[in-house]
Amino acid sequence: MSTKKPGSVVFEGVRKNFGAFTAIPNLTLTIEPGTLVTLLGPSGCGKTTTLRMLAGLENPTSGKIIIGGKDVTMLPANERDVSMVFQSYALFPHMTAVDNVAYGLESSGLKRQHARRRAEEGLELVGLAGMGQRLPAELSGGQQQRVAVARALILEPQVLLLDEPLSNLDARLRRRVRTEIRQLQQQLGFTAVYVTHDQDEALAVSDQIIVMKDGEVAQKGPPRDLYEQPASAFIADFIGEANVVPCDIVNVEGDHAIISVEGLIHRVTSRNIRPGPAQLAVRPNAISLAPKNGGAFSGHITHAAYLGDHIEYEVKTRNGTLFVIDPAVETALQPTTEVEIGFKDRGIAIIGG
Repeated sequence: MSTKKPGSVVFEGVRKNFGAFTAIPNLTLTIEPGTLVTLLGPSGCGKTTTLRMLAGLENPTSGKIIIGGKDVTMLPANERDVSMVFQSYALFPHMTAVDNVAYGLESSGLKRQHARRRAEEGLELVGLAGMGQRLPAELSGGQQQRVAVARALILEPQVLLLDEPLSNLDARLRRRVRTEIRQLQQQLGFTAVYVTHDQDEALAVSDQIIVMKDGEVAQKGPPRDLYEQPASAFIADFIGEANVVPCDIVNVEGDHAIISVEGLIHRVTSRNIRPGPAQLAVRPNAISLAPKNGGAFSGHITHAAYLGDHIEYEVKTRNGTLFVIDPAVETALQPTTEVEIGFKDRGIAIIGG
């Protein structure tokens, strides 16, 4: 099976109202062909509404939606050259896997014999060769999910849409299946728009992540950029986990800044910020702890939890409590211990004042 040339996706000033409520105020974004882009955000942020407008299941109140250079804003779902994998998989329980996959092809007029042959190719592509005669109830959750992906891919869409595709799987199976989806997308080169609220999932599968908040793009970029250089406290805490602490930018030296946190001096990427008060996002594994010995930035441990390959600490400081992940399990610190706090080179970013 070969896909068509992958399509780009463009939203131009798209607005979506539900009565008096504005779910999407003014969305403008571009998704490049052949990339897997994830719409990420908390419940109610607008990611699912955006996906449904792209699929043709909702019409925008205003603005344009363009797929592969074609304005599809007012086209029905069946004329958009997209396929969708739903959260529930939406498999027909009385039909075999191969019949489920072939259904869309037969509905479009392809003869049954040809549709079934292509459906078998689709099942082989997703690792389900020989399982075509099984009913959905005879397949595991991961296998059902792959049937749904095969059914969508067999139509050779310009864009594949995936709506929380792993939410019904357990944690271990989610890790395996997300890897399979990513490998399949890279192998075939199709454009995919993936919706999830799971940050780890987004980091693992995406070329680009679009974090949404209140119907708008809060930040867009490659996973590493969003994790290591969040633009706001919201992004820092939503992509992974972060401690947000006040700091003073003492001096800016080219692409770096000298900052002070309670007297602790550290050098970080500047992000073109001027000297003065700011906030610092510090990842839990970017903090080092040692028994207090005159360090400027200090606190005391209020909680310690052993988790096998690391210890989680809560450290109370003058400006709040820090959450710390420390791999040094052999030198565990006990609650009430007075500690001095240091920062590592990575996992720290200035996020503004």
